[in-house]
Amino acid sequence: MSRYLFLVLGLAISVANASEQSPPKTTEQNQHDLAYSLGASLGERLRQEVPDLQIQALLDGLKQAYQGKPLALDNARIEQLLAQHETQNEADAQAPQSEKALAAEQQFLAKEKTASGVRELANGILLTELAPGSGAKPLATDEVQVKYVGRLPDGTVFDQSAQPQWFRLDSVISGWTSALQQMPTGAKWRLVIPSAQAYGADGAGELIAPYTPLVFEIELLATRH
Repeated sequence: MSRYLFLVLGLAISVANASEQSPPKTTEQNQHDLAYSLGASLGERLRQEVPDLQIQALLDGLKQAYQGKPLALDNARIEQLLAQHETQNEADAQAPQSEKALAAEQQFLAKEKTASGVRELANGILLTELAPGSGAKPLATDEVQVKYVGRLPDGTVFDQSAQPQWFRLDSVISGWTSALQQMPTGAKWRLVIPSAQAYGADGAGELIAPYTPLVFEIELLATRH
């Protein structure tokens, strides 16, 4: 409701400023015009945001709240409905952006599949062998020692190991967990991991946007149970 309040206050100021430049009107005329202007502006906003709004219910709520009368709904129910409405608005606003990101991901993966030496693993992970390995393959519950570089589709490095790092294979993104179980110790692979096997629709803070596929160069140095 706060944003509607800001809308009303902003409109009240603009109308007041306009009235200073117009021919003098009576106080009653000004009050009428202000009320009408507030109603027209709010109506236009609501028509765009909630096209199927029940106008009579809107007027009842507006009138009862403005006159300080008991409301037909308790505060908890009102807050619940407003919160649901805001959540749906945010989801609707993000939908076009999500569709664009998904389309960009599919285009990137399709291009990567055509590169020389690429083969596809389970869950759409793309593998290019940079160096072979002959050691044991880790289990899902093992620890792995790796050197790695992580890049975004545009080549930006978002993470890398300055020194070899140990990770539990069941505590990393699912793309790593599934791919490294097929990787012999000593090998170095380039992995293109779809967003569904990385950070998905949530992304990772400001660093990794939703629906972003990730590219890793990983060297598996050792494993241990």
